Amino acid sequence: MNQPAFTTLDLAPSLLQSLELLNYKHMTPIQALSLPEILKGTDLIAQAKTGSGKTAAFGIGILSQINVQADHVQALILCPTRELADQVAKEMRALARMIPNVRVLTLCGGVPLSVHANQLEKKVHIAVGTPGRVEDLLQKKKLTLDKLNLLVLDEADRMLDMGFQDSIDLIVSQTNKQRQTLLFSATFPEKIQLIAKRVMTKPVKVEVDTSHDESSIQQSFFNLDEDEKFVALKLLLLEQRPPSTLVFCNTKQEADYIAEQLQEDGFSALALHGDFEQRQRRDILVQFANKSISVLVATDVAARGLDINKVDVIINYDIARDPEVHTHRVGRTGRAGSTGKAYSFYTDRDDYQIKLIEENLGENIKPGKLPPQNILKSQPYQPTMATLQINGGKSHKICPGDIVGALTAGNGIEGKDIGDIDIFDRRSYVAIKKKFVKQALNKLNDGKIKGRSFKVSLI
Repeated sequence: MNQPAFTTLDLAPSLLQSLELLNYKHMTPIQALSLPEILKGTDLIAQAKTGSGKTAAFGIGILSQINVQADHVQALILCPTRELADQVAKEMRALARMIPNVRVLTLCGGVPLSVHANQLEKKVHIAVGTPGRVEDLLQKKKLTLDKLNLLVLDEADRMLDMGFQDSIDLIVSQTNKQRQTLLFSATFPEKIQLIAKRVMTKPVKVEVDTSHDESSIQQSFFNLDEDEKFVALKLLLLEQRPPSTLVFCNTKQEADYIAEQLQEDGFSALALHGDFEQRQRRDILVQFANKSISVLVATDVAARGLDINKVDVIINYDIARDPEVHTHRVGRTGRAGSTGKAYSFYTDRDDYQIKLIEENLGENIKPGKLPPQNILKSQPYQPTMATLQINGGKSHKICPGDIVGALTAGNGIEGKDIGDIDIFDRRSYVAIKKKFVKQALNKLNDGKIKGRSFKVSLI
């Protein structure tokens, strides 16, 4: 059964136009439950898994209230990680595409505090940030929230797990007491209930089924010896040939080792874990999201807040130590109505974790059969895209249209050969079909973007 259409809501024509451009026609379950309450101005607790459409739910609510003439921050969205904040800000800008003059600012670490202070002196309507950076700006009196209309706590359970309780309390204490507060969380433990009591007024609670839809995610389990895992990983990658695979390991040393071994065997793979600097993390995540690399080998810490629209396959190289972590890992695929596959490797030593996962699934796990060994003779999947880095970004007033215009001008590259464009404060990234990389490099390095020359390189 189809969910209600967005046109059934009392939304401004410009916002409906943005939704049409994004091909958002019918609401997901969490949107259908939460949007009527959000639009009424009610405080809301929404429990839903990542990838359920929650960002669009609170984003539409925020944009329905924004007064573009006002020069103060009207909405603040707090996220646990910079990666999630970047993703949320990107979706907010997409939702605001047809609403003139809406300004969204990301406030996270990795950028000098002085840069954010200068940006906040200009008109900012919506701030998206991590608790630590927002707290710093408040304490230095570079950010004021006394006129805030709407506060969103996104992935609130993760923020508390990461130790942001005190920062959240301080931020809330400096906001307008008449604000509307929206709390989104995949789980609803006691600590979330306690924070809701402190910061919300008569909240309405809505919930969608946080278990995975078996029709959208196909799960398979393989009982292996430790020394059989890597060959099993290659067999699945070679048989399935997915454009996008996220491999989970329990340690950063193993993530590095697996990624290196895959590279040596010709796979397009990179590792991601907590030892990487912020800029390295950003480069890696951009390439994975825009399909320039096909395999990301990550730890759970590194994957927190990771919000990639479409991951085809999840592979648990190590079984998760916590069944709830397993659920979150698997939930990275099969999002918002798409389908996906999840493969999990376990050894006889993982018997306890497997029993807990069986309880969550409500069924006994039967070991699957791996593809035949002769598949190892096949060639690994190779991405069709590559990523160019431009040494200019939002601080240079660059927007996606400027990059597309520079690439397509004259005897240029066609729009269909240009992939995702990601713009940050001082760097921009554009995905290009591999066969046009040399042409794109020459065009951007020899030409101008926004009337200026920028250094452009292949990552």
